[in-house]
Formats: sequence, C-alpha cells, structure tokens
Amino acid sequence: MKPLNRILMGGLLALGATVAQAQVAQVKVWAAACANCHGTNGYAEPGNEPLAGKDKAELVQKMLDFKSGRKPATLMHQITKGYTDEQLTEIAAYFAAQPKKP
Repeated sequence: MKPLNRILMGGLLALGATVAQAQVAQVKVWAAACANCHGTNGYAEPGNEPLAGKDKAELVQKMLDFKSGRKPATLMHQITKGYTDEQLTEIAAYFAAQPKKP
C-alpha cells in the first residue's frame, strides 16, 4: 500500500472511531434521563425496575408500548414521546449491554 493510501486509511479509521465514540456518548446522554427511576446504567434501587442486562427486544417493546399508550404509565408515556423509535432502540441496546448487577 502506498504511503498516501496508508495515511488516508488511518485518517478514515480514526474518523470512524471518533464518530462511534460520539454516538455512544449521545446514547449515554439519552439514557441518563432514565437514571432518576432506573438508576445509573440501569442499576435501579429497590422498588424500581432494573434495566441493566434486560433483553433488548423486550425493552424496546415496553418503551414503544408506553409511547403509543398501549401500556399505562405515570411518567413513561411522556418520557418516551420525547424520543424517536430509533433512539429508543439505541437506549434499549445500551441498557441490554450493561451487565446485570450481582
């Protein structure tokens, strides 16, 4: 590989890593809105539902049900309406990826 191609490839890889890090940071910001009830990183205090390590599909479905009004709630129906379905899917993936609290 020519030196210029290596430099360009390295720059593209670095840019891709930076974009990926920014996307993860954005999802963490969205997920932070859940911390008041569900705890930091989904590790809820007793009395609230923990989200860490839950099935992603289950979390997505619950949030979409809250958003549509199919599942009754006190706050979740309002909170979920502030996100797109894609954002809710990313938030669910974030919590699903957290290890369950021992």
